[in-house]
Amino acid sequence: MPHHLKKLTPNLIVSDVGGSMTFYRDVLGFSVEQTVPDAAPYVFAIMKSGPVEIFLNAPGPAHEEYPAFKDRPIGGTLTLFIEVEDIRGSYEQVKDRVQVVMPLETKWYGVTEFAFLDPDGYVITFAQPGT
Repeated sequence: MPHHLKKLTPNLIVSDVGGSMTFYRDVLGFSVEQTVPDAAPYVFAIMKSGPVEIFLNAPGPAHEEYPAFKDRPIGGTLTLFIEVEDIRGSYEQVKDRVQVVMPLETKWYGVTEFAFLDPDGYVITFAQPGT
């Protein structure tokens, strides 16, 4: 590879940036780092939790920047795989506030994980190795 990759930040196209901000902040504990504009209605937001950062982008501006997305459904088959420190505590904290699509279980490869949907149908997997 000719260069060193430094960071990956998912940029999710969402139907309602404000609603998604509320979900990522109030349910998952992310902080709002930046919004565009400064007040609602928002077209873009940066959400952060520790080293994990997620961009939330309204469809209109995203389609202007990436025309290939125009006719694609929001949500799709993307999975956000996020490592956590306390998988069981994380599960207990969110299980009644999200739609769980994969139950809490230890996989054959030694990682305990569970998955749930965000408001736009993106699958989020919380995982803890070696549990």
